[in-house]
Amino acid sequence: GPEPAPPDPSLASPLGGPEPPPAAMAEEEGGEAEMAAEVVADAVAEVELEAALEEVGDAGVDEEELQKLEAQLAEGGATPADGSPDEDEEAGEGDEAPVEEVEEGAEDVEEPEPDEEELEEHLEGVEVEEHLKDAVEGSLRLKRMLSRDEEDMPDSKRSKLSPEEQMKKTKVQQLIAKWGLQHDAVTRHVCETCTIEELDMIYHSGYCPDKSNAWKSPCEILARYCAEQRERELPTGSACDPIAAFKHRHKLDAAQEKLLRALSHKDLRYVITAFDGSQDLQELVTEAAAVAAEEENTTESALPDSPGVATLGRFNRLELIDPIADAAVFGDANLTFAIKLAKHRRALGHVGRVVATTFEDLATLRERYQEIDESIRQLEEYYAEVYHGVDCTRIAIDERFKGMEGAFGAVYYNFPHSGAIQGFFDGHPVVNWRHENLMRLFFRALRSFMKPGGIVKVASNMGAVGVRYSYIIGSALENEFAHIETVPFLEWHLHRYGRSYGDKRDIYKRPDAKNNQSYNAQAAHRDMVYCFCYAPTGAPLPRQSIKLPPSLKTLKACTDGPFRKVAGHGRDNLAKQLHKRFITEISGTHVG
Repeated sequence: GPEPAPPDPSLASPLGGPEPPPAAMAEEEGGEAEMAAEVVADAVAEVELEAALEEVGDAGVDEEELQKLEAQLAEGGATPADGSPDEDEEAGEGDEAPVEEVEEGAEDVEEPEPDEEELEEHLEGVEVEEHLKDAVEGSLRLKRMLSRDEEDMPDSKRSKLSPEEQMKKTKVQQLIAKWGLQHDAVTRHVCETCTIEELDMIYHSGYCPDKSNAWKSPCEILARYCAEQRERELPTGSACDPIAAFKHRHKLDAAQEKLLRALSHKDLRYVITAFDGSQDLQELVTEAAAVAAEEENTTESALPDSPGVATLGRFNRLELIDPIADAAVFGDANLTFAIKLAKHRRALGHVGRVVATTFEDLATLRERYQEIDESIRQLEEYYAEVYHGVDCTRIAIDERFKGMEGAFGAVYYNFPHSGAIQGFFDGHPVVNWRHENLMRLFFRALRSFMKPGGIVKVASNMGAVGVRYSYIIGSALENEFAHIETVPFLEWHLHRYGRSYGDKRDIYKRPDAKNNQSYNAQAAHRDMVYCFCYAPTGAPLPRQSIKLPPSLKTLKACTDGPFRKVAGHGRDNLAKQLHKRFITEISGTHVG
């Protein structure tokens, strides 16, 4: 619908929000006068809280909630989440959102670090070996989080907020009130998925999502803005050679980068292998020059005097991987990439096997790809293993992967995607959390099955809005997979395979199996192969962070996509269906 008329500038408050009505202002001034005699030091915070209380009261909040807020105000108010206001700001003239009271005893709640009891709760009913629990805990925790959301738990059963969580909730309230989006449940959800530091940055930057955009809703614009801010701390999503990746990993300066680019293959490989950030780089370069070239007939010792950066780059392009270790391919819908890899390994004389997997079951594959049985036969001729119905985030509890711990020297996942949901673009926050969690849980699950020094390659478009490049690189870094290079997809030796959409479209609309000419969903020159090397430190990692999914309540309040034209019971039913699909997907069941 059309935007409401802008407020009269003469009535605007110093913080940019609309001025309260005269009656509300009179009540606010009266409340401020009564409280000033008791608590002078907290007057600013109290008046802001009372203004928020009046605003919420006008919106129709129930009496019980108002009583809680009044009780909090009577006990001394609350400090604004972003600290004390500037001296030149007038107290109480912002449109701050209400601050809900911390429940009694909340200060005793521990930080949300997992304990043994909580871990066992997530793993209840799931058979998993002790050393693999960490590999699957995040996936099971996400499933439990979604399942519990279906239950209409009374307030007494809900977990109490810790002081840090309460502070974050306050900041979220302040931010959405500043934007005038208090009733936008999805925008609130996006804010809740941010860290406290990110909320502070957004609040003080003066940023406000465009509320009049004809194509995107405020929640979509805000989610994209937040993702772009996080990407500033990561390597670029475009082509990135080994030295650029090494420079970013160790925070080197331009002079040090120039020094590395002048090195030969032998010296550069020595420096990259030995440098850990504590040595003097110049001394290490001198040491590398004094080391004699190895006489062994290995690929790593080949061309020792050739230019270092160009020679190293050839390794990732020519797919010169560990010849003995196994290689796994995940999400290969029509198995054409697995065939390409198997042929490549045989030509190089590798003895390691190829483990090819599909997310779909065999019956679904036969409906979409008439040639699938022939593809399976070819792979078996190359002594490859073919598994169907594999969820790459749950391989720790897949019996077919039992005994493969530490076996993979190379892993491939081309163009990952969690599946399209009709009516939503991939970047919409209602569905985008699935793509981010896919990468986070994938790399965490992979840790137990990788050889130290093993290579992981994930191909994706640098401008993808579903699985953003930052989801790939960020998730890898969280799980001790060092980013070593980003190779343009068309320069990769294995890029000529029969790509597919991986969904129902493959039944009637297939990309060109030879040149991918009809795959027009994205520009081929923007496709990249993100390369990582598994470098475990041996130190225990914190539990895997996961992107918070929208609650059933948030889904019911959504007005975008398929929810735009439905209301009442139809909206509730649609929300329940979508929520059920989320649970089915996280359980490892194929949908769509």
